[in-house]
Amino acid sequence: MTKMHIRIGALSILSILLFSCSSSDDPETEQVNPPDPDPDPVKEWSLVWEDNFDTDLSAWNAWDSGAFNEEVQLYTPSQLVLENGVLSVNVERKEVTGATIPGSMDQKMFPYTSGRIETKTTYGPSSAAGEQEYRFMARIQLPAGAGMWPAFWSFGDPWPTKGEIDILEARGNEPNQFQSNVFYGTTAGTATSFNNEEIYTNLDDLTADFHTYELIWAKDKLTILLDDVVKATYTTIRNHNISDLFDNKHKITLNVAVGGIFFPPGDRDITAYADTAVMKVDWVKVYKR
Repeated sequence: MTKMHIRIGALSILSILLFSCSSSDDPETEQVNPPDPDPDPVKEWSLVWEDNFDTDLSAWNAWDSGAFNEEVQLYTPSQLVLENGVLSVNVERKEVTGATIPGSMDQKMFPYTSGRIETKTTYGPSSAAGEQEYRFMARIQLPAGAGMWPAFWSFGDPWPTKGEIDILEARGNEPNQFQSNVFYGTTAGTATSFNNEEIYTNLDDLTADFHTYELIWAKDKLTILLDDVVKATYTTIRNHNISDLFDNKHKITLNVAVGGIFFPPGDRDITAYADTAVMKVDWVKVYKR
């Protein structure tokens, strides 16, 4: 399947094509098979930043609008709840009215409300600072239910020249799998086909408990891990090397969308979607070495 995505930078008015996983024919990734466990998730890594969600969301910007990709949710800060050191991103079926996209004066009615946050600070490796590798980690329990589209990802602004890395995307009606993707392009605000989707199947029920999703970002490769086990290593994105993303720091993003082009046409009937769902996030951490 091939999809177009639309995203924008944090609460900016810049409109750009994006969001989540798009696949392309014959993706040029190096698949790690069989996967090997990472010997020590934090050995020789220095902690840059972490949020254990035990105080507030002051490190994040929360969306208060709709989004793109034919999604049907209005993002509102009220759907983000902190309790006992866990962030809950709550999804509810209820009619609400809000801005169609961030910064827009146009209003419309949405049948769902959900939450999206992205870090105020950008992170990523930098040759100037001598930071050769970065590691983004989050411990997440995915939401269950048809129509749910949870994501843990990062992006640079402007897109796609500074890239996007989808560490985790999933469908609530497919609890035993998730996928990752990478985007990169040479013209800001212009859709790109330089992307690589990888789907990981036959997993434990990811909605039943917490699991750790990770990205290791090096100059010549990106590595995706689940519970310290390497799932895939990206070394190229079509005709562009992963090194083209180097020195482009990203905002880290957590959200649950509802519906949209991430789902096949036969799965876009919102009357069949779950009425409620929740994505729980225990913590987010950033390391470097």
